[in-house]
Amino acid sequence: MPKAEQTKALIVEKTAPLFNMKGFAGTTLSDMEKATGLTKGSIYNNFTDKNAVALAVFDHHLKMVNAVIDAEMGKYASAKDQLLSYVKVYTNDILRKPFPLGGCPILNTAIESDDTHPELKKRAGAALMAWRNKIVSLIQKGIKEKAFRPSVDAETTALTMIATIEGAIMISRATGKLNHLKTIMKSVEKMIHDLE
Repeated sequence: MPKAEQTKALIVEKTAPLFNMKGFAGTTLSDMEKATGLTKGSIYNNFTDKNAVALAVFDHHLKMVNAVIDAEMGKYASAKDQLLSYVKVYTNDILRKPFPLGGCPILNTAIESDDTHPELKKRAGAALMAWRNKIVSLIQKGIKEKAFRPSVDAETTALTMIATIEGAIMISRATGKLNHLKTIMKSVEKMIHDLE
């Protein structure tokens, strides 16, 4: 990897926890300099501005989350077991590496960028729709496998699952109570079993 690419990767990797925990508005240039050990000039020689760093960090986080989910799903062949992978990942793996520090970057970015950062909002929205499409595809696969009822509304179920998962994370983080996350994720598990 060329030196410029290594430096860019270092900036993204070292500032990623800052952006996910403090948000775009809360992450200062001074924070970025401290985390990377680089000067303002070095950072902005590799990225045009803080906005460009934040977008690269979001993409980096999304790859991390998808890698964790895909690795868990890859252990299973059936659509039902693949859907249940979300329960495992968001109940257990969200608390450990390689899941991003600070929780779900899609949730964090979507909430912060809603009224403040159109580019990040667009990325978060696209990530949510890609997630929806993945769940819809798994539900359709489950219907073909005859594991799920043909009458299942895949679109509504997918959106409800995502909203429940993200809501569980938000409630758990806001209250500091992990048991809330686990309790709510049991309802996602039930939702998946009820597709039969």
